[in-house]
Amino acid sequence: MIGLNILKFLAGLAGAGRSKAAREEAQRILAEAEEDKKKLLLEAREEALKTRSSVESDLKERRRELQRQEKRHLQREENLERKTESLERQEEALGTRERDLETHKQEIQEIKDQQLRQLEEVARLTAAEARDIIFKKSEDEMKHELARRYYDLERQMAEEADQKARRVVTLAIQRLATDVVSEHTTSIVRLPNDDMKGRLIGREGRNIKVLEALTGVDVIIDDTPEVVTVSCFDPVRREMARLTLEKLVQDGRIQPARIEDMVERARQEMDETIEREGEKAVFEAGVAGLNPELIKLLGRLKYRYSYGENVLQHSVEVSLLAGMLAAEIGGNIEVSKAGGLLHDIGKSLTHEVDGPHAEIGADIARKFGIHADVHRAIMEHHDEERGSVEAFLVATADAISAARPGARKESMEHYVKRLEALENVATSFDGIEKAFAIQAGREVRIMVKPDNIDDGNASVLARDIAKKIEEDLVFPGQIKVTVIRETRAVEFAR
Repeated sequence: MIGLNILKFLAGLAGAGRSKAAREEAQRILAEAEEDKKKLLLEAREEALKTRSSVESDLKERRRELQRQEKRHLQREENLERKTESLERQEEALGTRERDLETHKQEIQEIKDQQLRQLEEVARLTAAEARDIIFKKSEDEMKHELARRYYDLERQMAEEADQKARRVVTLAIQRLATDVVSEHTTSIVRLPNDDMKGRLIGREGRNIKVLEALTGVDVIIDDTPEVVTVSCFDPVRREMARLTLEKLVQDGRIQPARIEDMVERARQEMDETIEREGEKAVFEAGVAGLNPELIKLLGRLKYRYSYGENVLQHSVEVSLLAGMLAAEIGGNIEVSKAGGLLHDIGKSLTHEVDGPHAEIGADIARKFGIHADVHRAIMEHHDEERGSVEAFLVATADAISAARPGARKESMEHYVKRLEALENVATSFDGIEKAFAIQAGREVRIMVKPDNIDDGNASVLARDIAKKIEEDLVFPGQIKVTVIRETRAVEFAR
């Protein structure tokens, strides 16, 4: 018990010692905190003083800047006032000068009117009449100068264009050489002997009448030995009659029923020939992808002629030429070749459908799904205004093919009428003395009156005549217009 009390006493002494140490430590910490507080207060006061000093200095600087700006604004206002006063003085001076100028202008106008009246009295002309005379003289001088310049430019451009066109066309023509096939209105059928003529005629002419009725031709049997002539302007009917006669002569059995059978066989053979010729033309031209029905229509052109020229051969030639021209100038070769091959396809139906062959051909091309560019070339190959390069190339190739020597021929009556129309167009202009169509109508030479047409106006006249020929006449190729102005000095020795 006593030991326990001793332990409690000792524990109380130990706790009293720790409390004292803790109080001393707390006092020390409070003292240090007080010191830190004082230091922080001092630092905050110093920082506040520095901030206040900085703010005051910024305020002073801004006040000085505001004072400087205010001073500048005052100076600007003073300058503006001075400039305003100066402008008012200048405006007043200008107003005075303007009034003086208006007064002087009136005086000058009065003097001018007075001088104009004096000039009119001296010249015996009014101002309007004098102005018209001056304008007329100036217009005549400018006309002459423009005509001279136009003549020089036209000659220069013609030389350059001729050189380029000659090169392109020559290259294309040199690369193509084809035969010329001319049209004939009669066909000859050879007979083994003259007795066959009587069998062809038949009793009371019944055989020959049936043959002519079925084929639509005239069979001429004359004194020419061992020859029968088939005459017809339709080459298809004439060819069918020729084939029928050859088959009848070979068979030997000549009577109306046999004639009908042979005519039908000849028609079938011609259909096969038409298809074969169409495929051959497509192959020669190098055009692919055409509808079989369109190829048959193309083959029908084998029996069509235009001015004596075979239309199918002409179409193949135009296709090749158009492709070559397109290659030379960078055009679409495929479109040009297809357009050239089909440009006259409308002629295969011209007897069955009304309208120009170009429009008929364009309708056919549209029906069989031909490309729009090819359709355009077919439609426009006879138009003066062509909307595509390929249409122009097809028209050019068409003219080249038709203009080759021997390619085409026409009747004498039509030929004479065309020359007369050409000369009439030329003589319809004023100042023309004579006009002559030469070189089969490919050139017209015009003699002008030298007193009415000068050298400059001669060039303008040639252009106007050429333009009127293009508008009024239809012709293959081109027509050269030559205006000749000749001055003659005539004297007599007496």
